Amino acid sequence: MKAAKTLGQFIIEKQADFPFAKGELSRLLRDIGIASKIVNREINKAGLVDILGEAGTTNVQGEGQKKLDVYANEQFIAALQSGGECCIVVSEENDEYVYIDSEISKNAKYIVAIDPLDGSSNIDVNVGVGTIFSIYRRKSTEGKATMIDVLQRGVEQIAAGYVIYGSSTMLVYTTGKGVNGFTLDPSIGEFCLSHPDMSVPKDGNIYSINEGYYAHFPDGIKKYIKYCQVEDDATRRPYTSRYTGSMVADIHRTLIKGGIFMYPITAQAPNGKLRLVYECNPIAFIVEQAGGKATNGYERIMELEVKELHQRSAIIIGSENMVKKAEEMLACFSPQITKRNFEGELVIQ
Repeated sequence: MKAAKTLGQFIIEKQADFPFAKGELSRLLRDIGIASKIVNREINKAGLVDILGEAGTTNVQGEGQKKLDVYANEQFIAALQSGGECCIVVSEENDEYVYIDSEISKNAKYIVAIDPLDGSSNIDVNVGVGTIFSIYRRKSTEGKATMIDVLQRGVEQIAAGYVIYGSSTMLVYTTGKGVNGFTLDPSIGEFCLSHPDMSVPKDGNIYSINEGYYAHFPDGIKKYIKYCQVEDDATRRPYTSRYTGSMVADIHRTLIKGGIFMYPITAQAPNGKLRLVYECNPIAFIVEQAGGKATNGYERIMELEVKELHQRSAIIIGSENMVKKAEEMLACFSPQITKRNFEGELVIQ
């Protein structure tokens, strides 16, 4: 029986892909992996200890924080602070970026953007949740890293990944050379390579969107949803509808089975709802590296200009042909949305 390849072994093998990193990127990915194991342990015993429910605080988006949101955020920041490779952490749970000012981090070259616990509203009902992370190399070469180092477009990511805490715990990541998935083996406490060279099918038969907001969607999205529901043997329609309320869970399914995940703009959210820096960009990087497509309906996600830490974006992502079809319908039935206001926001007229 062939021995399983661990995440640590795999990262070391691939270290030659990044001669500029000299091992720092490998150590950074290792630190994220260690923190995810700690968070996984707490999630698995959440019902047995006082860590379910609300923390009684809100994040910068005005969303109520769960106790596990706060716990996960603390664990990932602590791991990145102690690792010495990260100079700035951008988190959904912090209003401003966290500058790491310590002796071991004085020469750190990397910035990590993270959603510590995506889909945390599902924790109390035992539905899969996840962590999303994105890694950038700082642009400045001396002094303290600044906001200029942080506000980089998605195309400048050097690595991105997610951890899904579900029936099994998996870490999936890319460094721009394909996508690989690792499943946590609890018997040895290691992530082991289980899904090498992950690839999104060009077509799928699953669409994922919160149809509770149907009345507020652009006409193009409404038309696409109806298209998904019409019977047509040639295109295997009607498609199946699946939506969990946890982006990581829906994207993980899409990555393996194919399909499309949509969180479009609405009249109430003209910029979209999900955050560009630590949700849309890293997930777009992963899906594109697996052969899929990621857009806000009109533009490639990873080419969008980043103006602020908690910037929001719409996202339509998944199997290439399905995303292209949704884009076609948006262009045909919602052409007015392509107009932008002075702040660069997509506008529904």
